[in-house]
Order: sequence, then C-alpha cells, then structure tokens
Amino acid sequence: MGEFQDKAKGAGNNLAGKVKEGIGAATDNKSLETEGKAQQLKGDAQNLKGDVKGAFGDKV
Repeated sequence: MGEFQDKAKGAGNNLAGKVKEGIGAATDNKSLETEGKAQQLKGDAQNLKGDVKGAFGDKV
C-alpha cells in the first residue's frame, strides 16, 4: 500500500474515532469513548506509516 493510501486510511480512522469519542462523551458511554480514542491512535499509526513510506519510498 502506498503513502497516500496509508495517510487516507489514517485520516479516516482519526475522523471516525473523534466522532465515536464525542458521541461516547455526550452519552456518557465510556466504552464508545475509549473505542474512539483507540481508533484515533490507529489512525495516527497509519499516518506515521505513510510518512515513513514517503521518506523511504514504498519499498518499506
């Protein structure tokens, strides 16, 4: 998977995670809030993976 694809997936996970976290906080659903935070971390990792691929090429 290329740099752009990793970053796009990362952005999607960050957005979905923020929505889940916000809904969880608004409804006092700690489980959903935690799931949202975890999904944002996954998105951050995917963004980092894209950054590394951009720096070293898609061969990583």
